[in-house]
Amino acid sequence: MISEKLHNLPRLAKRAIFLVTDTLLVPISLYAAFALRYGTLTQMDRVQDSLSLFVLMTVLGGVLISICRLPRIKLNALEMRAVTRIGTTAALLALLAITLSYMLDLSGPRSVPIIFCAVFFLASLATRIAALTLLGWLEDRQGTRQRVAIYGAGAGGIQMAAALRQSPEARPVLFIDDNSNLQGLMTAGLPVYASSDLKKLVERHRIQRVLLAIPSISEERRRALIDKLAALGLEVQVLPSYIEMMTGKGAGEPLRPVSPDALLGRDKVDLDTPEIAKAYAGRTVLVTGAGGSIGSELCRQLINRRPKRIVLFEHSEIALYAIDQDMRKRAAGAGVAITTRLGSVTDAARVAAVMSECEVEIVLHAAAYKHVPIVEENELEGARNNVMGTKVVADAAMRAGVERFILVSTDKAVRPTNIMGASKRLAELVVQDLQTRTTRTRFAIVRFGNVLGSSGSVLPLFERQIKQGGPVTVTHPEVTRFFMTIPEAARLVLLAGAYAKGSDVFVLDMGEPQKIIDIARRMVEMSGRTVRDSKTGKGDIEIEITGLRPGEKLYEELLIDDDSLRATPHPKILRAEEASLSEIETSSMLRELEKTLEARDTARLRRLIAARVDGYHIQKEVG
Repeated sequence: MISEKLHNLPRLAKRAIFLVTDTLLVPISLYAAFALRYGTLTQMDRVQDSLSLFVLMTVLGGVLISICRLPRIKLNALEMRAVTRIGTTAALLALLAITLSYMLDLSGPRSVPIIFCAVFFLASLATRIAALTLLGWLEDRQGTRQRVAIYGAGAGGIQMAAALRQSPEARPVLFIDDNSNLQGLMTAGLPVYASSDLKKLVERHRIQRVLLAIPSISEERRRALIDKLAALGLEVQVLPSYIEMMTGKGAGEPLRPVSPDALLGRDKVDLDTPEIAKAYAGRTVLVTGAGGSIGSELCRQLINRRPKRIVLFEHSEIALYAIDQDMRKRAAGAGVAITTRLGSVTDAARVAAVMSECEVEIVLHAAAYKHVPIVEENELEGARNNVMGTKVVADAAMRAGVERFILVSTDKAVRPTNIMGASKRLAELVVQDLQTRTTRTRFAIVRFGNVLGSSGSVLPLFERQIKQGGPVTVTHPEVTRFFMTIPEAARLVLLAGAYAKGSDVFVLDMGEPQKIIDIARRMVEMSGRTVRDSKTGKGDIEIEITGLRPGEKLYEELLIDDDSLRATPHPKILRAEEASLSEIETSSMLRELEKTLEARDTARLRRLIAARVDGYHIQKEVG
């Protein structure tokens, strides 16, 4: 295709074409200046008298044009600075013409160089606009660029239009905006229309896609717009915000991956409070499971709280290497020491040695096996890591006299239907028991909902499935979950450390639980595709119901006893004071668990859980 060949020309070839074109415009513009001054196109006698001026202006003009870098102006980036450069070059050429006229002692009207300046400026600018128009016409004829409408004629939309003009894949055709003051105007060279005209505009301008570019829009309004536009059979895509484009994040890639914040269905909670900085400043903090989704985010957020040292404890060498590389770059400018230690939380000698060697003052225990189906099939190892590992780290923390120990738990620990949730509840009971035997160390627990964007969460799974063209798999249409983002989860842990009094259970007010199937639909729509209708077969991505997995609940709870809630200094963080086992009961439970693991008896493990975990039951099949 002609347009594609022109786009793919080497950069030097493109510059050479513009250099030759602008250089040829010099004698043409000079001749036009004489013609305009004398009012006739036939003035060869006057041109012959100034032939030396024409020759010198062409040669020296080409040099001046090259010096002024006119050939380096990108055709599809023609804006005010480029126009100013063309004007400056035209003025310098006029000065060159005046200088040469005096040097050559040529007689002629003094107005010719001024007219020449104006003619060259207009001719150079018109040449570029004509070339840009021709390329656009060729691309429209050959279908090489998708015709798109931008919803939002504000700053974000204008920035997006500028970015798209440099893209070979898409061509902005018009703006849609609900602001009546903008409708009917030309913005960034494109007309602005009302959303009520969209249906006829789609047909008239052959719009193939709508790009949503309103950075300040609420989630509710965003979803309503997506539904409205999708009903017209258009692809709808959510674009980077104005700030993201200004900072270079997303300007080169017109599509933004669906962010966890966009899927929350609620406003994100601001958990960045002064208490966090006070609690961790100048301390040595040990993070177990430092290479995991939560552990790594904890480490990154700790940097800004200026601890003295962060000890990264992780059993996976690859994960430890990755977080170490990331943290050292961040810590260099903050003056925070980074220590990396390989080891398992079930290795008591190793854990105790690390705490003693590094003089740990705060422990954030994020190491755990958390994937429900995997732990359900490997229940003994799940219990060993989640329960005995927590016992080992918590015992070591108490013996070392650390200030605070925070256990990262899950809403699946409340009346669990799976071994993973049950093992986390047993871990909570271990931590609560230790608090009864020390006043030096404050033990606390943080319960999360589902963390969007963490490994194993629906976000990366659905993204992969959508990228592959579907289907997107949901286990049951009525499954609901509480959701939070990774930054919210990490800050909740840090705040729990700051608020901990001892034997606390902290939870975040995450609003109403959401249906997983609604999250799936939202992700499909926000990725620019449509959900396939099972009856008509219309749509891009199918949502497939696969059935509940072993141990999976229809819904999750955050608290065992809602009456146990107490307020904290933060209105969105709640503290629960829940019942726990006695010291004798906890010791008996741990002895029985050790014997069970030694005998590798899975049936015995399930009997132990049923006896010690309040509300544990096997999820019944749901039709």
